[in-house]
Amino acid sequence: MVGTAQRIQGWRWEMRAANSELVRTKVEAFEPKDDQAVVRVVGCGVCHTDLGYLFDGVRTRHPLPLALGHEIAGEVVAAGSRYHELVGKAVIVPAVTPCGTCEDCTEGRAAVCKKQVMPGNDVQGGFASHVIVPARGLCRVDAAGALEGRELGTSGATLADLAVIADAVSTPYQAICRSGLSEGDFAIVIGLGGVGGYAVQIASSLGATVVGVDVDAAKLESLKSYGLDLAVDAKAGEQAAVEAIKKFAAERGIRSTGWRIFECSGSKAGQALAWRLLGPAGWLSVVGFTLEKLELRLSNLMAFDAVAAGNWGCVPELYPEILELVLAGRVKVKPFVQQFPMDQVWSVLNGVHEKKIRQRPVLVP
Repeated sequence: MVGTAQRIQGWRWEMRAANSELVRTKVEAFEPKDDQAVVRVVGCGVCHTDLGYLFDGVRTRHPLPLALGHEIAGEVVAAGSRYHELVGKAVIVPAVTPCGTCEDCTEGRAAVCKKQVMPGNDVQGGFASHVIVPARGLCRVDAAGALEGRELGTSGATLADLAVIADAVSTPYQAICRSGLSEGDFAIVIGLGGVGGYAVQIASSLGATVVGVDVDAAKLESLKSYGLDLAVDAKAGEQAAVEAIKKFAAERGIRSTGWRIFECSGSKAGQALAWRLLGPAGWLSVVGFTLEKLELRLSNLMAFDAVAAGNWGCVPELYPEILELVLAGRVKVKPFVQQFPMDQVWSVLNGVHEKKIRQRPVLVP
């Protein structure tokens, strides 16, 4: 444990140009301001957003060079004067931390806060030994043994594994909460990658009947033991997927209104299917991101009295209840992550980009 007066030295893996290998750089001092904390990184997840910055031309808000990585768990080793009580605590760093005081934040629109801070986008990220982040919103992990690398609660996961809560779990959790999904509802998740796979688990934990759609048969099969009631192989085409879902709903006696659809694939085909499935009193949550464009008829929203909503990250206030779900074993993290040494970051990023790594990687310094 260190105080704020000490200069903490460390390193980060910097992105200096698109499609170029990251460069390990020594950092002479990680020093927090009054409203900040220095977190020693225990684990940092690799997200497809990182791949977008590195390989697909998506621009970061912070100029290069920049360390990517926004799924971070670790230990607070220094903090500003207002947050000394956090020093020595295990925490999860929110992928997005709004300022909490601007007009948008105080009126319940924190997702569009212009002062929000996203590691690996607005500030230096978690592909590093340490990060400097807003202390406000850090989610404490008070489970015994968190900083000793022990398995926590009944989750079977370590603190490093919990890094994926910061996006892969929390983002679909907020989307599902905003949809009003509850016991007995019908949920359709399109795209069963990191985010979509956890969306299936969360929806199931709330008592919904859950359909999952993907082009990857292995992903579909792996989630049958984690709350997936119907697996739909999208390779058969959009029409076949629609027919399979409608047939399943009819056989289960599920009403044809009020379906909750979560588009997590971030693909044009996935978005087209999601729009096709949106019916009377339905809710479509757009969680995945793509630069591709889709032509559609907006009048469907009027005709069906339906809602289409975007979802950007998750507000820090929801993190404690997400953590509780994971530590209680109701949402399983451990089976879907794989740890790698941080110094393998370049090969891991390429492995995910080339679809050679199937689980959610967590980089461990």
